[in-house]
Amino acid sequence: MVTVPDVDLAREIVRGALKARLAACGNILRGVESHYWWQGKLEQATEVLILFKTMNSAVQQLEAHITAAHPYETPEIITIDLTTGTPKYLDWIVQSQT
Repeated sequence: MVTVPDVDLAREIVRGALKARLAACGNILRGVESHYWWQGKLEQATEVLILFKTMNSAVQQLEAHITAAHPYETPEIITIDLTTGTPKYLDWIVQSQT
């Protein structure tokens, strides 16, 4: 999961990741309202959330790709291990990245 400030940047990051085969899919969800602490102050921002589907073997390279394109000093990059899924979908993720 990655938040970015706008949809254009989200598209740029997703397209770059897909072209480099670092992910099988990137879902872009607009209109995320984020509330958070930053440098001792409570902040609020409207952001865009990207949900990437990728393999564990590509996470480090995907993180480097995101960090290089991201304007935030501390970008949100969170991974959640997939414990189950339909075999056909999981196979599609693997096939999309090879």
